[in-house]
Amino acid sequence: MKLLMLILSFNLIVSTQATEIEIEYRGWISSSDRQHVETWLKRGVKATEHSLGVLQQQTLPFIIEPVLFASEPVPWGTVQRGKPDAILVQIKRFTSSRVLIKDWTLYHEIAHLYHPLLDHSDFWLAEGLATYLQNVIMLEDDIFNIEEFRTRLISGLSRGAKNTRLNKGVLKTVSEQMWSLNAQQRVYWSGVAFFIEAEIALQDMGNRNTIRTLISSFQQCCKSTVISGDSNSGRLFIASLDKLSKTTIFSNLYANYKQRKDFPDLNKAQIYSLQPLR
Repeated sequence: MKLLMLILSFNLIVSTQATEIEIEYRGWISSSDRQHVETWLKRGVKATEHSLGVLQQQTLPFIIEPVLFASEPVPWGTVQRGKPDAILVQIKRFTSSRVLIKDWTLYHEIAHLYHPLLDHSDFWLAEGLATYLQNVIMLEDDIFNIEEFRTRLISGLSRGAKNTRLNKGVLKTVSEQMWSLNAQQRVYWSGVAFFIEAEIALQDMGNRNTIRTLISSFQQCCKSTVISGDSNSGRLFIASLDKLSKTTIFSNLYANYKQRKDFPDLNKAQIYSLQPLR
């Protein structure tokens, strides 16, 4: 038996300096809530483009699903790949833009638009990148300070290590079965560890690049050359980062990480040494 629901849809176009935002509301939402949503989306796009460069698509469609009951201001979000890529997010009704701006979900989903869709076995790479970048974006936009940045990374890595004890096996295999295994914490934070190690390696060799500048360059020069969802998309993405950084940091780490059965052992000193905005 199917439950038929009446969905009210509202469409709006909001222009920013760089990317034109298109908003579709799927469900009833008050005019006051719409103003808060529009403020939040504009702030999120502006902050992300400030950190990672202007998106290489003229319009960015957002599909907003208001929900009445939720434990978080933004309970869920996902990227819908297409031409152009779009973002679907659920929001808790009657939530102010001030609260929405402090939630990580929007920055995470926009960050995904800077890399191609990767194969299931490389989900750890995609989700780790977006999770690392969401924290860098929020740090650079002064949503939180460097101490909070470090605290969030340390806490997330701890959850990843704990989840690894429940989800043993090779990382690329666990990534393929992430949802059925409930292994999100291992998959996401293994990927974050990968990019933390790469960031530190770039710093240690005096390389002028950071993860955020490399992703910005990749999106401008190379994203369109990698076929989204292809089995080789992860390898080609990594090869591009090596080429842009003029190192083999990424390919060396990638070869090791995708076969890992353990969780990376990163200590506080390494986290405190990170200079993502250098």
